[in-house]
Amino acid sequence: MNTFLIAIIIANVLISFKGFNDLSFFRKYEFHMGSVRSGEQIRILSSGFLHADIGHLAFNMITLYFFAPVVIQLLGSFSFVIIYFGSLIFGSLLTIVFHKNDYNYRAIGASGAVTGILYSAILLQPNMMLGLFFIVPIPAYLFGILYLLYSIYGMKTKNDNIGHTAHFGGAAGGYLITLVTYPQLLIEHTFMVVLLTIPILILFVMARMGEI
Repeated sequence: MNTFLIAIIIANVLISFKGFNDLSFFRKYEFHMGSVRSGEQIRILSSGFLHADIGHLAFNMITLYFFAPVVIQLLGSFSFVIIYFGSLIFGSLLTIVFHKNDYNYRAIGASGAVTGILYSAILLQPNMMLGLFFIVPIPAYLFGILYLLYSIYGMKTKNDNIGHTAHFGGAAGGYLITLVTYPQLLIEHTFMVVLLTIPILILFVMARMGEI
């Protein structure tokens, strides 16, 4: 396994377990809008290494473990690290944009970064097959589109505790950084690149219209 991937997984495990057993540590480094806006920008990064429970941590790390090798193999370790942390930051920044006036808003988890890696892998290998609900095989590009459309729905309805905004921001970050890193995709997978842009454009239009 790649050294950088191992290091990121270990960091997530160690920091998450510290948070499980130390509430003051957890509260100090979680994403909290009021604290971020008061100057504690470290939370933009640190919150991405905290998780709610072992199940939350395991799901994110298993997803990362399966999709990171695609990015590492095709783009290299350095690009993988850039995409991971860039997606984490994109997710937090989009969360700030949509929740800037909700000073009590809190969020944790590596989901934004992991979703960025997932979307990068989908962009690099759009025809690989993924399991919808781990059962129904569908093309990766279709999974990516459906996932972001679901995230938009979650952002609009706000009827659960899932950080849909961070997921969407992470996916958009992974998409954009991957294209900047490997612009040949615009030629090699032009149609797929355009298709995967659709949910991002839908979010932009809905935001401009005040629908979300």
